[in-house]
Amino acid sequence: QVQLVESGGGLVQAGGSLRLSCAASGSIFSINAMGWYRQAPGKQRELVARITSGGSTNYADSVKGRFTISRDNAKNTVYLQMNSLKPEDTAVYYCNAEEGHMGYWGQGTQVTVSS
Repeated sequence: QVQLVESGGGLVQAGGSLRLSCAASGSIFSINAMGWYRQAPGKQRELVARITSGGSTNYADSVKGRFTISRDNAKNTVYLQMNSLKPEDTAVYYCNAEEGHMGYWGQGTQVTVSS
């Protein structure tokens, strides 16, 4: 079992920045990859960024060049640095951990970008 706790969401003006954090606990040694997903009202949950245990990253096209995912293995924490935020980035952001074929989710944190 893996437990995930997100923090760092909030309200920001367009063009601003936020950093999300996701602290993992439990059976963290078996995690293959961690990522951030988001879900806007009326839309499906979508991948924003993902980082593997080896450090490889991938991003949604809509956030490339603006968002950066990173991890601090000593703190068992994954971060999502979000710059140049746009109103269309408004969503609930969820942390995800992959353990083999299992997936674990955090409770989500709201990010609201005002125009």
